[in-house]
Amino acid sequence: MFSFAKNNDMGFSFSKLFNKSESDNTSNDSIDSIMEAVEQAPFAISDHNVLYAGFNELGGYFFLQTVIIGAFKVKSKNGGKLSLVGNDFEMHVDSDALEFQSNPSDVKGRFVTNIDFQIEESDIEKVRKAKLTEIILKVKNQEVLFKKYNQ
Repeated sequence: MFSFAKNNDMGFSFSKLFNKSESDNTSNDSIDSIMEAVEQAPFAISDHNVLYAGFNELGGYFFLQTVIIGAFKVKSKNGGKLSLVGNDFEMHVDSDALEFQSNPSDVKGRFVTNIDFQIEESDIEKVRKAKLTEIILKVKNQEVLFKKYNQ
């Protein structure tokens, strides 16, 4: 589940994602290989992407920070929306910034996309307590359906 601290709680290193080796440079990227490269348990997974997430606070503003790693590639000037859906629970949050884009990694066909979503402090505990089943990311004409990852 989520943890929440005053500092960034994403807690993983990007160094493994961008270190290049011949065996990594393949077009057959998989969810398993992404999860092996990141030292934190994923929040959710889709067919071709892994979503990592954590809460953060900066100057009294609260964010749900996300990192999407995989085939998802986008350049947005109009922001995005994240829907958190579960048993008797649904919440929609808008991206903090309107402009963001995916960055390529050294692994062929793999991109890293950082998107922060605005969230109210009072909603953090609601998300933590919710039995989430799916997370839907909508950016431009793309929609990615993630299933909540349970270890």
